[in-house]
Amino acid sequence: MENILEIRYLNLYFGQYQALYDVNLTLKHGSMHALVGESGCGKSMTAMSVMRLIPKSAVIKNGSIYFQGENILEYKERRMRELRGNKIALIPQDPMTSLNPLYTIGNQLIESIRTHSKVSERQALRKAKEVMDLVRIPDIDKKLKFYPHEFSGGMKQRIIIAMALACRAELIIADEPTTALDVTIQKQIMDLLDEIKKEFGTTILLISHDLALVSNYADYVSVMYSGHITEEAPAREFFKRPLHPYSIALLNSLPTRNPALKLRTIEGSPPNIQEEISGCKFHPRCDCCNPDICETKVPELTRRNSNHYSACWVK
Repeated sequence: MENILEIRYLNLYFGQYQALYDVNLTLKHGSMHALVGESGCGKSMTAMSVMRLIPKSAVIKNGSIYFQGENILEYKERRMRELRGNKIALIPQDPMTSLNPLYTIGNQLIESIRTHSKVSERQALRKAKEVMDLVRIPDIDKKLKFYPHEFSGGMKQRIIIAMALACRAELIIADEPTTALDVTIQKQIMDLLDEIKKEFGTTILLISHDLALVSNYADYVSVMYSGHITEEAPAREFFKRPLHPYSIALLNSLPTRNPALKLRTIEGSPPNIQEEISGCKFHPRCDCCNPDICETKVPELTRRNSNHYSACWVK
């Protein structure tokens, strides 16, 4: 399976403070790759780097991001705008940030389609109806005349997914796409993304902190902590045999169906960007810490078996 996206040694700073440290991430064509970790660990900033939509105060100092073999960090902004929404689409946490409250859904879909392809308004309308049908929005003719506020949260996410399908995006970045949705709607949205992956061969980068959800849908998992990738493996291998102490602690903190078992928490909290921690960033919270090495040297992401990588001195 060929690679569609390769992030190599990506380092991102906010002023003097580093937010991403030598991030390496490879997405295989037609897979769903989950990037997981606690809030503030750098997941969304990694995704925004791929979109070239990082805040003005952020700077990528070195590294590369190859999409279909080309380093998009070298693209001019005009060429990058052609890529966004066309080949790479974003499903944000809050779909209202991508939908204009002053225009109907139909107008926005048609405009998006015509921006990325040379078709007439009638052809764009036909395409809009096709993709709305694909994402199972009922009463299409009626709903095309609706404004964003007339849709539920789940329906808004379907509209965003429809826009990605209309432009034939080859990579969809789904940044916490089920946040603030109830459990039933969460499953519907994830089932829809899974179907799109299988039917169209679309690659999906799923940003999430919900390991239970990830276990049901992801093909590969990368774990991030304080700007570092700490573990990467096929999903089945990861959930069966996690290697990094942080991954193990995350999985141990998941609820179980056994009421006799208490939830295990991870002591402490993730460091903020201004904290200076030498060695492994996780060592202040780690039960396996060896002070002689863990507090002084940063571990590299190392192959432990065929497709399983971990950045830990002890495990």
